[in-house]
Amino acid sequence: QVQLVESGGGLVQAGDSLRVSCAVSGSIFSRLIMGWFRQGPGKDREFVAAIRWSDGDPYYVDSVKGRFSISRDSAKNTVYLQMNSLKPEDTAVYYCAARRGLYANVASLYDYWGQGTQVTVSS
Repeated sequence: QVQLVESGGGLVQAGDSLRVSCAVSGSIFSRLIMGWFRQGPGKDREFVAAIRWSDGDPYYVDSVKGRFSISRDSAKNTVYLQMNSLKPEDTAVYYCAARRGLYANVASLYDYWGQGTQVTVSS
């Protein structure tokens, strides 16, 4: 089992930066892939980024490349999503998710989910 708890969401203005965190606890981290998804108002949940726990190798959706950065701190068992140059269209609930195996950008392929943290970007 893996438990995930997000934090760090909030209300920011367009152009600002924000970092959300995901505390990971539970069983082994072997072959763990951590992902960030988001779900805006009236939208489907969409993939944002993922990272391989073993070596920190990241993977991004094209729409956030160059603005968002995913990282992990193995000592703190925490995954971060640094979001820069935020836009109103980035407004969403951001979810942390986990799976074992290969990278995946489909929500249904992730087995564990956090409760989500709201990020609101005003124009």
